This record gives sequence, structure tokens and C-alpha cells, in this order.
Amino acid sequence: MHSLTLQLLNHLCTEVLKVSRAKEIFRQSFINGAKYGIPEILEEIRKSYPFALEYLDENVFKSVVSNRNEKIFNLICETGMHRQLIIRTRGDSNNDNILHLAGKLAPPHRLSLVSGAALQMQRELLWFKEIEKYAPRAFSESENGNKDKPKMAFIKEHEKLIKEGEKWMKGTAKFYTLAAALIATVVFAAAITIPGGNHDDTGIPNFSKEIAFKVFMVSDALSLFLSIASVLICLSILTTRYAEDDFLFALPRRLIFGLVTLFLSVTFMMIAYSSAIYLLFGEKKAWILLPWLH
Repeated sequence: MHSLTLQLLNHLCTEVLKVSRAKEIFRQSFINGAKYGIPEILEEIRKSYPFALEYLDENVFKSVVSNRNEKIFNLICETGMHRQLIIRTRGDSNNDNILHLAGKLAPPHRLSLVSGAALQMQRELLWFKEIEKYAPRAFSESENGNKDKPKMAFIKEHEKLIKEGEKWMKGTAKFYTLAAALIATVVFAAAITIPGGNHDDTGIPNFSKEIAFKVFMVSDALSLFLSIASVLICLSILTTRYAEDDFLFALPRRLIFGLVTLFLSVTFMMIAYSSAIYLLFGEKKAWILLPWLH
């Protein structure tokens, strides 16, 4: 479907070149493509009408930055026009430079592309850092009409999102902590209550020579260690200071590590449980494991 759309777009560009109003049509289409974040339109128009690059003015670039159109921004960077546009682009009022504009809260339809307020905040920070990377250093210290530097304007604009992100992170971390603590309790009890029991005289587990028993013990130990690690990681999320820069890498990284360790602890717990079932029912009834293999 996408390839057919591109073919149609290419055909339309070819036909537009034949009419007298080609320049006007290309101009409006080029601006709309940039406004709505459709890089394919800009690419096809540029191929058919190279002079279309002159339509990349401050208003178009301001729309690209405000609407978080990453693909269009990358396309502009490829043309080499981004540095001039960054310097020339200003807000409609309040003496905002391009960093002040990048620091404004994204439109709702762009924020909703990512679920979770914390991850939305991370996306906003990444965008601000990306624009800051190309902007002159003096722009970072420049004040607008409210005497706010870009970073301060960003914090004020995202104050509500930061609070929502903190609430979302704490709620998620509490859920992970509860799940990991339950798993740790179960696997710890399983390690004490050895399947098959111990020999009355020596105290050695009756199934100690079985491979399945070794698999059970290793899996149970790994599940215990990983679940405890998940609890500790999630507790570090609950006790962090929640500064705006923490949402960039520190908090998302901890959340991912907490989820990964929790997932692995569940996986090893299931392996330990399957090994215990196998030990109790014996090889002749190995079919009992079939539900766990699907």
C-alpha cells in the first residue's frame, strides 16, 4: 500500500510539472507536508522540483519543531539548511529563540504516541536535547521576555508532566515491587521445602543425583536472586529525587532493568516448578510437562 501511494505521489508530481501553476501547487503541498510530518511528500517534490527547498522558511521550521516532526527535521538537516533556520527562527512574541520553542509542551496528539507520562517526559527531553545540539551555545543562555532561559522555560512548561511522570513511575515501581516480593517469597519457600524430601539418616535430598533436581535448585536460586534484585531496583525508583533530567536516562533505565529482572525471575520460577513436577511424577509421566512447553 505504501509503495502504491509513493507511485501515485510520483505520478502527481510529474503531472503538476506540466501545468502553469506548478510552483504554487508545489509550494502549498510542500508546506503542508512539513506541517503534518509527511517526509515522503517533501522527498518527492524535491526530486521533481529541486527549487522547493526555498519554501523551507522560518514558519515551516517553527511548525516542525513545535510539532515534534523528527523525520522532517532530519530531512532538513540533510539539506544543510538547519543551522540557518535555527538561528533565524523566532517565536511569534516574547522574544523566544528556537530552544524556547523546542521547550514548549508538545501537542496532545504527539504526546499520545508514547504511553506513560514518564516516557512522554523522556521523549520531550530527547527532543529538546536534539535541538540544543545544533543551536549556538549562546542560545542556551539567552533570555526571553519573561527573563527565562530555555532550560527554565522547559521546566515551567513541563511542570505538570513531571509530576504526572513521577506518579506514573512510582505506581509502576510499586506494582513491580509487590510482584517481585511475592515471587521471592514463593521461591524461598520452595528452596527450603525440597521436592522429594531428605534422606532420614544423612539428610541429603533423595533426588540429589537427578539432573532435574539440579535444574530445580539452580533455577530456584536464580529466581530468588533476580526477584530480590528487582525489588531493590524498584525501591531505588521510589526513593529517587525525580529531577527533570532523571527522566532522560536514569529512571527509564532503572524501570527497564526492574522489568527485565522481574521477567527473568518469573521465567526461572516456572523452570523450577516444571523440574519439581518432573521429579515428583517421574519420567514415565513426563507428559505432565506438556502444558508448560506450549
